[in-house]
Amino acid sequence: MWIKTHGYLTPHCHRKIGAVTSDQTKTFDLSASFKAYDVRGIVGESITAEIVEAVGAAFVDILQLEGQTVLVGGDMRPSSPEFSKAFANGAATRGANVQLLGLISTDELYFACGSLNAAGATFTASHNPAGYNGIKMSKAGAVPISSETGLKEVQALAEEYLNTGTIPEAQTRGQIGVQDVLKDYAEYLRTLVDLSGSRPLKIVVDAGNGMAGLTTPAVLGDALLPQLPFQIVPLYFELDGSFPNHPANPLEPENLRDLQAAVVEHGADIGLAFDGDADRCFVIDENGNPVSPSAITGMVARREIARAKAQGEETPAIIHNLLTSRAVSELVEHDGGRAVRTRVGHSFIKAVMAEEGAVFGGEHSAHFYFRDFWNADTGMLAAMHVLAALGEQDGPLSELGREYEPYVSSGEINSEIEDKAAAVERVRQDFASEDLTIDTMDGSTFTANDGSYWFNLRPSNTEPFLRLNAEAVDLATMERVRNRVLSLVRGQ
Repeated sequence: MWIKTHGYLTPHCHRKIGAVTSDQTKTFDLSASFKAYDVRGIVGESITAEIVEAVGAAFVDILQLEGQTVLVGGDMRPSSPEFSKAFANGAATRGANVQLLGLISTDELYFACGSLNAAGATFTASHNPAGYNGIKMSKAGAVPISSETGLKEVQALAEEYLNTGTIPEAQTRGQIGVQDVLKDYAEYLRTLVDLSGSRPLKIVVDAGNGMAGLTTPAVLGDALLPQLPFQIVPLYFELDGSFPNHPANPLEPENLRDLQAAVVEHGADIGLAFDGDADRCFVIDENGNPVSPSAITGMVARREIARAKAQGEETPAIIHNLLTSRAVSELVEHDGGRAVRTRVGHSFIKAVMAEEGAVFGGEHSAHFYFRDFWNADTGMLAAMHVLAALGEQDGPLSELGREYEPYVSSGEINSEIEDKAAAVERVRQDFASEDLTIDTMDGSTFTANDGSYWFNLRPSNTEPFLRLNAEAVDLATMERVRNRVLSLVRGQ
């Protein structure tokens, strides 16, 4: 007998989820772990092997992947191997053929989904603490999946499977195999940026006990490919999801201190810091000072515009979110590119990258996106571009970086405010007499018409925070604007 389940004809038999039958007194609600772009939760509470198995089955159903290949990998968190197998079981039950990729960075998943034209998932909680894990999912061709493009439907169907305690079995159960993509990933990145002619560079890399401990030796070292003219000084390359040295979140300044000290101590040319799943990269100059993600965006944009123009593209598009420095759009226009401003968030950036046919995109949070990488983000490829820019000239990184950072930025400042709308309105009224323009693409951006400053106020969607980013032509102006806005926001 056959029944119809969510548009699929399936045999009228079911496989129980997990080792034992689900507790039928419990109603599963996955809304705490399903976010706008991915899944994140506390291991053993909001994310368990039982939940993951149901999500794997729902992923196959919603994306109509029966009979197709699904790629599954994970980071170094202790729960990732168990979760990978559980997801694979759920996917195979619904008829997909699974390739287990083992330990991978998030951009390795995007590479695999792009190069193999298959949907996939990786288990990671990125920079979150050790007790967390999550799932980043992708359609074939590394096309992102979000709450607007299938993630909500995956959640609803997974909840249905969990609440009945069973997953319907496909007519033919999928096969589960194993595949290693690390060497292919490393070789592909090396085809995009030729580093063989660089001057010798000493590079300190802080992997934060995350996946860059595996990908850095493969791409920049000689673990799998010929030696490049680099001496790599490794910091915390041991894969350890308990993060014994510091959290794998380079966005927090205290997590960069070990790298900054090591760059100075070793007399290195550059320092690179990756987050836990190695999709974001932060850069430190030879003096131990951070080079802003906006400066990196400008540096990579310049190279990608030149390359695209050399291939006959007239005005290559570069995507930047509204919190990146004004210097980015100015540089893009100066170099004959077309700057396209977007909201914050990787699903927005990836969508606009595809719409505009953009060659490159950058965010203030150190996510960098490349057309040659299926419009997906990869910290490693951005790092390679920076190394190429540094290695093809003789000056130090501090000098090179300075031309990309002509303005002074406040960085992101969070204020804990319950009534965020009222706080923004106070600022709006106080600045009403100023000669400025206000736009509401993402939060509220106030731009002085004389070009002396701009600032953005964005409410967090998940926390009681109002986020301020400000930039000005000099330090005194930035501090004056920053302090005025903060006193209004905080009611001081």
